[in-house]
Amino acid sequence: MPKIKLSDSTINIIKGICAEFQNKESELINVLHKTQVKLGYLPAEVQEVIARELHSSVARVYGVVTFYSFFTMIPKGEFPISICMGTACYVRGAEQVLSEFKRQLKVEVGESTSDGKFSLNCLRCVGACGLAPVVTIGEKVYGRVAPTQVKEIIAEYRQGNIQNDVKTD
Repeated sequence: MPKIKLSDSTINIIKGICAEFQNKESELINVLHKTQVKLGYLPAEVQEVIARELHSSVARVYGVVTFYSFFTMIPKGEFPISICMGTACYVRGAEQVLSEFKRQLKVEVGESTSDGKFSLNCLRCVGACGLAPVVTIGEKVYGRVAPTQVKEIIAEYRQGNIQNDVKTD
């Protein structure tokens, strides 16, 4: 992954977040969470600033970032798509739904489209097993998704026709 140069304003944002938590190493998860919400992701350069500010090792920060699936070191698309691969979803065809998203978006899991609109990931369980297979896009939950619906779902976002609710077609 190419090294990025953090701007002074970005470094100051990170330092400010760390200061909000009194630069305590015990607040690492809270600092990481707030930083990711603000910046969108946690590349190595951001982790280095956090480690320095919290008087921690970069290895510890990296270990936490890579352990928890919520954290990401790769920028997410404007519309992050997650396919649930839990048992119920998998049995009901989540793998085929994932394959169709990959085909339609021309990306692999963990990647973003070249226009930055979509990113694609898998989840262990969304907790909506009765709606399997489940897809989330941002905060919106799609239940009982069939591969034939994928093109239409993507089109909703490309055209800006989205609402935050649960859709179970």
